[in-house]
Amino acid sequence: MSYYQDAKDHFLASHQHPINQFLHHVTNLIAIAAIILLFYDWRLTAVCLVLTQVLAIGGHIFFEKNEPAFRKYPGIVILVSLSWSFENAFGLRQVWQKRKLTANNS
Repeated sequence: MSYYQDAKDHFLASHQHPINQFLHHVTNLIAIAAIILLFYDWRLTAVCLVLTQVLAIGGHIFFEKNEPAFRKYPGIVILVSLSWSFENAFGLRQVWQKRKLTANNS
């Protein structure tokens, strides 16, 4: 197994609570915005980066009750998190699946 796959498996195991997952999707969107804002005002980028950490760590403290995957896999977990959000359409895939199940059961 590759280091990336190990980090991804650990990341998925560390992010089971739906609210924590939502917070991490929001965090990833803010991180993407921070990159764009870097070209306009570095201070906005700094605020965004602090906000991403507050949301992500808060999700682990209050909902997941575990430590962030970043502690075990520093650096690469950022790529894992972004790929996870893109694979799940930033949380919309779960909404679509639930809606489809509800429509099929009606």
